[in-house]
Amino acid sequence: MQRILYNQCPACGSNNIHHQLHATDHTVSKEAYQIWHCNDCTLRFTQDIPTLNEIGKYYQSQDYISHSDTQKGLVNKLYHLVRNYTLGTKLRLIKKVTRKESGQLLDIGAGTGAFLHTMQAAGWQATGLEPDETARQVAKARYQTDLLTPDYVYTLADGKYDAITLWHVLEHVHDLQGYFQRFVALLKHDGRLIIAVPNYTSYDAAYYKSEWAAYDVPRHLYHFSPKSMELLAAKHGFVVQAIKPMWFDSFYVSMLSEKYRNGAVLYVAAVLMGLMSNMVALFKKHRCSSQIYVLKKA
Repeated sequence: MQRILYNQCPACGSNNIHHQLHATDHTVSKEAYQIWHCNDCTLRFTQDIPTLNEIGKYYQSQDYISHSDTQKGLVNKLYHLVRNYTLGTKLRLIKKVTRKESGQLLDIGAGTGAFLHTMQAAGWQATGLEPDETARQVAKARYQTDLLTPDYVYTLADGKYDAITLWHVLEHVHDLQGYFQRFVALLKHDGRLIIAVPNYTSYDAAYYKSEWAAYDVPRHLYHFSPKSMELLAAKHGFVVQAIKPMWFDSFYVSMLSEKYRNGAVLYVAAVLMGLMSNMVALFKKHRCSSQIYVLKKA
């Protein structure tokens, strides 16, 4: 199998990089991977990752909820319960940051289409890109929504979109720099780029270390800190307009992390860790388990 070995940081290009920790793929392969750290921009990234043509098989699991939409097990049932609430909060966020009640939206990594359907129902002209064929089929069957394959990002019309969204997707994108170049071209001059990613500087990440579920190797190619996101955005002419916490993620990630660490979900321990992580983030706003970055053109 072909692998990608980075000799420099995939975000800023620095050679000032070093090995940070090991993490295991608990979802599919059980393989161990190295996670490296950039001393300059503070991005972390997974080493020896499968190429774009090889990565697909690492998503082939009924436990990978964004593709399967499974409700098997209590953790996934809770995920769906929370998602029904957060879909509304995402809609309100898009309206607020774009100052539009409707417009053109591009959702990259649309999964099974729940968010796209919410936006369309609210009157938005919404286009979705999704690499996984199973997820596209679920979106078609459940919402009568036709999702496009990701290669369309390079051919869609420039200057068309009021908002581009990536909900826990940027960490999966092999062509990190190429995608940011397309974001610049695809957005209107007053458009907004909304990116949600896990935050390895969170309290729960520090506690669970290599068992932190949001490392999710090898599917997560990059592991962002607020500083690394700000510098990557600036490199492509964006500024961070706002950072929004994703309060529920600390609980979901802690449940999975407890499972990885102990072989079973210790719900009380996970809930306590989620609460502790959120309490830290209340006073240190950039340390939430996952965060939404609202970017605008400089």
